[in-house]
Amino acid sequence: MSKDQFPQNYIDVNTNLNWDEYFLLTAMITSFKSKDPSTKVGCVIVNHNKHQVSAGYNGMVSGIDETELPWGKDKTAPLEHQKYGYVVHAEANAILHASKSLEGCTAYVTLFPCNECAKLIASKKIKEIVYLSDKHKHQESTAISKKIFDLAGIKFRSVEINENLLSKLSEHLNTLVASV
Repeated sequence: MSKDQFPQNYIDVNTNLNWDEYFLLTAMITSFKSKDPSTKVGCVIVNHNKHQVSAGYNGMVSGIDETELPWGKDKTAPLEHQKYGYVVHAEANAILHASKSLEGCTAYVTLFPCNECAKLIASKKIKEIVYLSDKHKHQESTAISKKIFDLAGIKFRSVEINENLLSKLSEHLNTLVASV
């Protein structure tokens, strides 16, 4: 049998997503799992074969009663009464949950990593950061992150998700839900 015998079954097809968009959208979906009322962050770590090896979102320390912990971020309160003393960032969670080496991987994150996460990323030899937002770009911690990445030879770049893609995704999801 040959392709010429059944040409109707050989159709040129394309995907609506490139790999960056796919993994950033996956990181966005992952971020929805976070209970943080103000900043939901997701991270997906991908190997050189474009296979997801880990994911994480910002949340409280695993296994503890988080109802006893604050989600507020009022910095006039002592650290003990702010979320910052307890939250594990998305990148750290993804690194903690990885069951394989992360050397040479790419991390897709919804928010540019802080300096604490940058130290973990560099230590695990992740080679690239692809991010959606850099809303803290003027903060000292972001400058430190970028310095760590530069010194470790880690590339970082932003990717925008365009409105057309989000519109197509919304249309697709509505179609899926309507067919249930």
